[in-house]
Amino acid sequence: MGYCLLKACRLLCLLLTLPLRLAEVFGLRAAYKRFFPLLAYKITFSYNHKMHRMKKELFRNVCGFAKSDGSLRLLEIGCGSGANFQFYPYGCTVLCADPNPHFETYLKRSMDANKHLTYEGFLVASAEDMKELDDESVDVVVCTLVLCSVRDVKLVLKEVRRVLKTGGAFYFMEHVVSKPSTWTFFLQQTLDPLWFYIGDGCMITRETWKDLESAGFSQLHLKHIEAPVTSVIRPHIMGHSIK
Repeated sequence: MGYCLLKACRLLCLLLTLPLRLAEVFGLRAAYKRFFPLLAYKITFSYNHKMHRMKKELFRNVCGFAKSDGSLRLLEIGCGSGANFQFYPYGCTVLCADPNPHFETYLKRSMDANKHLTYEGFLVASAEDMKELDDESVDVVVCTLVLCSVRDVKLVLKEVRRVLKTGGAFYFMEHVVSKPSTWTFFLQQTLDPLWFYIGDGCMITRETWKDLESAGFSQLHLKHIEAPVTSVIRPHIMGHSIK
């Protein structure tokens, strides 16, 4: 009975997204990509307020991966509007990458508000293909709320390992699918087709921890948490892995 109800609700959601699918076919999603950075910028304030303690915990040991001279080159993929800048250690050099060029306006606002960092630039590139970056060229890679919307998580993690120096670290914080037989799981499975369009490609049913476990890092420090956010994206994973 529960399985049939889930299928029926998901089918209804798919039907409701039909106009959005048609809009994508006719290229109207490109217009939403111009609007989405503003929406993400506004949401960032609320998310950071709720997740402040957890983000501080996540990034507390980033400076431990600095070079012997104290310098630290950090790449943030899917940087968005720069929501993580306030948590990075003083003086580190930050290189930003995002496939959506319309984030740059809001990114500059975050740069102006976080003068304790040095900014190397803004690279418009997908996380699956960062060919502009050399092998083993960064000390730390950061990715938060990004692996939910990339096309190929495994390929992204392969790129992360390529650009990371040996001994470097990859920091992540992502919402993931809930445990089966929970109401959150039911909501995620039902709303996933609609969420994909509202969240500009975001998927709420991914088991991202499995990709991290099989990515080939020498160490993986990962924990599952219940984030103090809306129930459909409450299940999170956070941690870091070492190349």
